[in-house]
Order: sequence, then C-alpha cells, then structure tokens
Amino acid sequence: MATALPRLTAAQAAARLGVKPQTLYAYVSRGLLSRERDVHGSTFDPLEIEAFADARRAGAARQAAPPAAGSPLMVLDTDVARIEDGELYFRGLPAADLVRDHSFEQVARWLWRRLGDELGGDAGGGEPDDIAAGDPAGSPRPDVSGALFAPDLDAVASARTALAALPSSARTLDRLQVAVPMLGAADPTRHDLGPDAVRGAAERLIAGVVAALATERRGPRTGIAAALWQALAGRRPTASEAGVLDAALVLLADHDLATSTLAARVAASARATPYAVVSSGLGALDSALHGNASEAASGLIRLVLDGADARTAIAQTVARTARPVPGFGQPLYPRIDARAGILLPLIARDLPGGSRVIGAVDSLAAQVEERTHRHPNVDLALAALTIAAGMPSDAGPAIFAVSRMVGWIAHALDEYEQRPLRLRPRGRYVGPGA
Repeated sequence: MATALPRLTAAQAAARLGVKPQTLYAYVSRGLLSRERDVHGSTFDPLEIEAFADARRAGAARQAAPPAAGSPLMVLDTDVARIEDGELYFRGLPAADLVRDHSFEQVARWLWRRLGDELGGDAGGGEPDDIAAGDPAGSPRPDVSGALFAPDLDAVASARTALAALPSSARTLDRLQVAVPMLGAADPTRHDLGPDAVRGAAERLIAGVVAALATERRGPRTGIAAALWQALAGRRPTASEAGVLDAALVLLADHDLATSTLAARVAASARATPYAVVSSGLGALDSALHGNASEAASGLIRLVLDGADARTAIAQTVARTARPVPGFGQPLYPRIDARAGILLPLIARDLPGGSRVIGAVDSLAAQVEERTHRHPNVDLALAALTIAAGMPSDAGPAIFAVSRMVGWIAHALDEYEQRPLRLRPRGRYVGPGA
C-alpha cells in the first residue's frame, strides 16, 4: 500500500501564506483552495499552497497602485552587472563566457577597474585588458600563475586568534564576520580610499578571510577557489573541483543592487573603509532571504538524498519554515536563474557524486515547476555544489560572502567617486502628533 503524501495542517498552511486561519478557511469556502478533512482536522496540499502563494503575489504586483514617493527607495546607476532576457552580464560580457575562460581573480581585478579604461576599441566591444592577457580559453582551472591574491600573514594570525575564541556553535559566516574587522584593524592603509589602495586592500582582504578559515597555518599558495575549497571541505580539490567552485565565485560576484550591495554602497557613501564596507555587506547578507538561503536549500536536497520523495521533502520544509520552497524563484529571470543554469551542469559533470545530487535537484524541480512555475535559482545550485563537495551545510553562505566581496568593492570604488552621503534618505515622521 502506497504511503500517503504528507500534507500541511491548517496552522502550517496559514503560516506559509501569512494569514489567519479564518482567512485560510475563507479561501476554501470561495473555492480557491481545497482541503481534506478527517477526525484530526483539515489538511492541505503543500504544492497547492505554494501555487496559491505565487498567484497572490503576482496578482498583488499587477494591481498595486503607483508607488508613493520614496518607493522604491532609490534607483542607482551601476556599471557592474546587468540581467537582460534571462541572461547575466558583467560589464557587458556574458557571465557564461567569463566562467568558461577566466579565473575569479582575473574577473575581480577587471571589475575593480573603471569601465572606460578596460574595453577595447573595436565595434564589437573587445575584452578587458586584464582578461584578454590572461589564461587562454580551455586552460585548466584555476590557472592564475602570477595573479594570486596574497594575504598579510600577520593580519591572518591575528584573525585566527580571534576566531579561536568563538564558540563551537559559530557558523562559517560568523567567522567571516569576525575576521574582516580583525584584518582591517591590522591594515595601516585602510583609511586610504584612493582606487589603487582600495584594490590592494580588497585583494588582501579576500585572501585573508580565506586563509583565516583554513586549518593549516601555512601551505602552498593556490588560487582563492582552491584555498576556499580546502578550508571548507578539509581537503585539497582536484583541478576540476576547484574549477566548479571558481565558476560559482565568478557567478556570485554581483547581481543588480541586492540588499547587501545597497548596504555596502551606503557605507561607502559615508566614506567607510573597504573593510567596513564589506562588514556592512556581510551584515545584510546574513539573512534568511538573502545570503543564507542556500543553507535551507541544502536541507531540502539532503532530505531527498536521504530517501524522502520530492513531495515529502517539500512538505516537510514548508511546514518547518513557513516560507517558500527554498532554492526556487528569482524575479529577475523569466525561467531558470542564469547562474543556476550555468552551475548545475558543471556540478553534474565535474564533481564526484555530482550526478546523484543533481538527480535529487531534478526531482525537486519537477514538482515545484509543475505546480508553482518557479524554477531553480542560484541558492539551489550553491546547495548542490556544497553537498557534492562534502562541505558542511553552512558552506554555501560563506562561498556567497567571499564572492560578493568582489561586487561590494566594485560598487564602493564607484561610490567613493560620488557626492558623499548621497545615499542618506530623509525620514518622514508618521508617529503620534503627526
């Protein structure tokens, strides 16, 4: 006899929709939702609840009145990332091309340069000088000889001392948030906001936080992807494994004006140091709806890998979190998140055990897409990567953070050239006596 599919209780369904139980039952009475009743009460299909949540959100967007003054809070010019027709571009070049041909370090250095200084003069838009002179297409990844980010080893030692004092319950992202100000405190040039000084500080910062996470005090100098893999997985990666992580680092470097990027720009607007800019970004990134989303997606995939069918895994996850199914849906893309579309095939092809993990992802995607028309996003792909790599469940947010530091610095370099404090909104008092 087949096992009955898991269902949500009325309380769980109401929590997922963010409504009172009375409102939930009103939806039932109007024929908008179905339910099953037994001696224990009413239960609901979790995927029907997901589809209904999506329909409500889409309807609200269509019927919304024109935004009031201040909504959106602001629209800012950016020359870093663009999403158009379902594809992601960095400085006008397809992200897929950058992932295929160039390392994370090369892309980072390129993004930290002025747009007008780096493009060739041909009508087709030549490649950036740094990238064009880098490794030829098809060379083993990550091949960044002569282009490694170098940490300040004394600053790394100070950061490791601080990390050693953290409780065992500290997540990897917590460790990054402690390491950044320690590295900044040891940098006597941190208050120099000249472009060259900021770029140098950014390289030391990114290399430093990765080195601070590592268990071995010193080791062979490797690229950021290989060093980060070793810090998170506890072993050195093969070339193909490092290549997949390098691709993820490139893809996550920037993405429109995400919450954390806005926080970083606001800090730069007040002329915060590069280290303080990154700390501001990390504070906003450390959130369930942004940087930590891949951790929840990891839990969902692991349920399937442990033997649960996709519908059971989805129902258990929605019931536990009262949030949308993690790892699905990205409003800037009409279908699959372009970053997931690039990363998922690499995981299946280049990581041992990757095909099994992607099989679980595919089973989840089939259920979610059929009922809600939402597609995999980069959080699902990042979760799949960390599972296939044998990394802990909190590795995804750490990878996201290290990568996005590149974008925050790119935005800070631009913001340092704008009018100071231009991103300070003016409050409108609406309290008692208004």
